[in-house]
Amino acid sequence: MSPKTSFSTWRPHPWHGLSAGSEPPRRLTAYIEITPHDLVKYEIDKETGYLRLDRPQRTSALPPSLYGFVPRTYSGKRVARLMDGAEKGDGDPLDICVLCERPVTRAEILVETRIVGGLPMLDGGEADDKLIAVIESDNVWGHISDIGGVPRALLDRIIHYFATYKFLPDAKNKVEVGEPYDRAHAERVVRASMEDYEEVFGPVERSAHAGVKP
Repeated sequence: MSPKTSFSTWRPHPWHGLSAGSEPPRRLTAYIEITPHDLVKYEIDKETGYLRLDRPQRTSALPPSLYGFVPRTYSGKRVARLMDGAEKGDGDPLDICVLCERPVTRAEILVETRIVGGLPMLDGGEADDKLIAVIESDNVWGHISDIGGVPRALLDRIIHYFATYKFLPDAKNKVEVGEPYDRAHAERVVRASMEDYEEVFGPVERSAHAGVKP
């Protein structure tokens, strides 16, 4: 078997240099920043593309799923229009929660996912959607095609986490998390975020590097 002749000789920026997915808006690439085992919050450094420590988790709650973002998306004015009460987007890539049966203990990995729904979250008046996705090859979650297939107990756990993870006893919590929305609305949010991205950063360029499909 001949070796692959198309590959990256450099590390692409996780937000700007990787693909949004194989078949957006339904099948997306997730860049994982945090696992359910992390006691601190990691976040991509927008300038360098490396993972940095943002802060220790403020409460005793741990992330209920793998958590990261979708490359080449941006929460801007189009995303904000899809959420009641949003004044604007939060200016970040779309966040994504990925359900996985087996424990994944490391971050900074790529996961190919299928979108099943999402959560509308307002953070200080800014749209901060949380997409919910599954791994198609997962033996427990892979069969789910829409948000109705996710157990309500797990959805409540995800809602509670995002509603409280920034809470401090001496500060007013400005985060509001609404009821989950279905796959159709999640796909509209993804399309809007890709259009917002192109408006802010320009058209996505074609790349010959393996695994960097625009």
